[in-house]
Amino acid sequence: MEANIDALLPLRDVVFKTLRQAILTGELKPGERLMEIHLAEKLGVSRTPIREAIRQLELEGLVIMVPRRGAQVAHITEKSMSDVLEVRLALDELAVKLACERITDEEIELLRSACADFEEAVESADIRSITSADVAFHDIIFEASRNNRLIQMVNNLAEQMYRYRFEYIKDDSGWQSLITEHRMITDAIAMRDSQLAERAIHVHIKNQENSILRIIRREEKDMKRKP
Repeated sequence: MEANIDALLPLRDVVFKTLRQAILTGELKPGERLMEIHLAEKLGVSRTPIREAIRQLELEGLVIMVPRRGAQVAHITEKSMSDVLEVRLALDELAVKLACERITDEEIELLRSACADFEEAVESADIRSITSADVAFHDIIFEASRNNRLIQMVNNLAEQMYRYRFEYIKDDSGWQSLITEHRMITDAIAMRDSQLAERAIHVHIKNQENSILRIIRREEKDMKRKP
């Protein structure tokens, strides 16, 4: 984790973005304590911007304050996951419906290429590459919707969604299912079959939800076993 010092941003904002990204990508794991002195030394800053960044992260729900322990990365809860994925499902279903009506032949080829890129990323077994390839695949569909307001709403949700996406992609037992689902979505859109595309994306998002739910419940069991 390194702070990308941007001269145009206040230091507290740089630190906030750095810590936020580390949480969203799983570099800072749920339950991990955020020690001000340690983070200040690691990022090469004073404790003041660290403290301010932690306060902002708490407001976003990414950090919680625990009595006698201080700040720690918030665990993903069933409620927070459900809220985000409910919205994401509605947006994705609308996006594939509109994409079936508006996508160009060139964009269909881009979608097929993105589908193949995702499969190559899975073969590499690099989590960040798989996650980036997954984002790129879905971005083509959103762009093909030609609905700027929809794209804006997706972008507003993107960073929260990234944390959940990263969680289910870490589970390599679901990689082959993701490949199959991407192929089904691609084929349905290429055929401009909106009903088939909506069913395919529905299965895709629901499988993600079930995968993350298993992870959450497994973590809860592990926490209960700890003394």
